[in-house]
This record gives sequence, structure tokens and C-alpha cells, in this order.
Amino acid sequence: MRLQALDKDSLFLPYATSLRMSDMGYSNHAQSSLNICYNTLEEYVDSLSSAIRTPYPPYEAIGLKQDGKYLQLNTNLLQIENEYYSTIRPKRIARSGEKPVTALRNEGVEYVEVRCLDINPFEPMGLSEQDAHFLDVFLVYCSLQNSNPIHADECDEVSNNFKTAVTEGRRPGVELRQQGQPVLLQSWGLQLLDDMSPIAEILDQANESSTFVESLCAQREKLKDAALTPSAQVLNALEAGDSGYLELMMSLSEKHSKRFSEHDLSDERIAYFEQLAQRSVADQLATENNDSRDFDTFLQEYQAAE
Repeated sequence: MRLQALDKDSLFLPYATSLRMSDMGYSNHAQSSLNICYNTLEEYVDSLSSAIRTPYPPYEAIGLKQDGKYLQLNTNLLQIENEYYSTIRPKRIARSGEKPVTALRNEGVEYVEVRCLDINPFEPMGLSEQDAHFLDVFLVYCSLQNSNPIHADECDEVSNNFKTAVTEGRRPGVELRQQGQPVLLQSWGLQLLDDMSPIAEILDQANESSTFVESLCAQREKLKDAALTPSAQVLNALEAGDSGYLELMMSLSEKHSKRFSEHDLSDERIAYFEQLAQRSVADQLATENNDSRDFDTFLQEYQAAE
């Protein structure tokens, strides 16, 4: 995978959709050896817990401390559970000092965190209302599908498909693998959208709207014309203008900032946020005043907790 020069400061891949989710982004060599299982909550928690306790020689070579200061929390495959950069994660809000895996094991899944989505720089909120509606359809569709166990070979196939999509997803004729057989990304995507159509129609009926079906239509158009995807729009904007990537992002950020600054918050809303800020400061002071443990002790107790 050889990057190409975009401008004097930036490199890119011509058909990539999300380099952030590639090996050059959140993924790394250490985590590529992990086999985090999603078949059951118990297996997921156990595999994450194992990764936190499995030594990793390159991290051991770095060492835990230098001159009495921590270089890392441990020398294992994962420092903490949240360091695992998966595309989607089952989550639960943990209590203070409680491990995420402990909260999941004891109380179950509270929400699902979809991590493989990039912020759309052209949207003031980073996500359009239409895209949010599509996510609703997609997640409901996923929750209603048969959940057969995923074996190692299929897990590798899914992982390789994802790598292809993020690095070459807009390449014409790009192929994925479906149960060992080649399949066009475009054809498979369109079939999945067709399968989601009944879900979108039901959601529209329930909400007396047409927005959910329209959100599927928008995704169909992107599959048919890759130039409509956000990644292609970023490249098109750069090619059409005289500025580089950093300048484009700064320009869009300033545009969005100006848009939000033109809408004043109500006095009631301002008072609410001020109360939250005061409460946060008070809670922090209370925590600091009541905590007599040094960091070494805290870390040992935290890592030993189940």
C-alpha cells in the first residue's frame, strides 16, 4: 500500500474511504494478533481481559518506568480495554474505578458504540440528519438478523473485507469475499440496502415520515457513484481549490463555528451548563480530597480488580 502525494504536506490513497480505520490509523501491528470474539458477551469480555494480561515483547522492551515515571500502564497487548480500536463495541457506563469489562460482565450491554464512522467535515455537526436516519435503519436491521457464531476463517474474511473497503472502497470493480467467493462491493452493498428496505418503511410508518427510506436512497446513489461519498468530496474540494488539506479543514471549521455562533443559547440553557461546570469542579475537588492513595497503589488495585 503506497501512499501518493496530495500536496506538499499530505499523502493519500486515490480510492480510500477511511485511512483512519486502516493500518495507518487506529489499527496497529500489536492488535492485529488479537482475536476478540463477538459471539457472546462472555467471550468478548474474556478475550479482552486476556489481551490486557498477555505480555507483548516490543512493549516489554520499552519498559514500564523510566526515572520513576511511567512510560506505559503495563507492557501487555492492551494497556486498558478502551485501547482496543474495533469497528464497533458493546459498552456500558462504568462506575468510578470500575473496569469497562467488569461493568459489561456484571450488568450487560447498555449501548453500542459505532467507531468506524468518520466525521463528515462538510456537516456542521459532523453527521447529517440523513446519515443518522440511515444508521437507525442499519442498526435495527443488524439486530434482527440471525446471529450465528463467527468462526476463525469467517472472522479473517470479515477483517480483510474491511481493510479492502477502507483502502480501496471507491475503486471501480473492487471485490470483497463472501463465504470464500468473490463479490463486487457495489453489488453486495446494493443487496444489503434492498434487504434493509422493509425496516426503513416500517420506521417511516411509525414516524409518519419518508426520511428513513430517503436515507437508503442516498446510500444507493453513493454505491452507484463513488464521487458522492464524503472521501471523494474531500478530494474533489482539494483538487478544485488552491488550498491544501489543512487549509480546507480549517476553512470548514471556521465556517461551522460562525454558523453556531450566530445562534445564541437561551438564559436557561446557559444557566444549566454553568451548573454542570460548577458541579464538575466540586466533584473533582471532593475526589482529590478523599483520595489518599498514590498512583502505584491505585494502578495495582485497578489492574487486579475483576
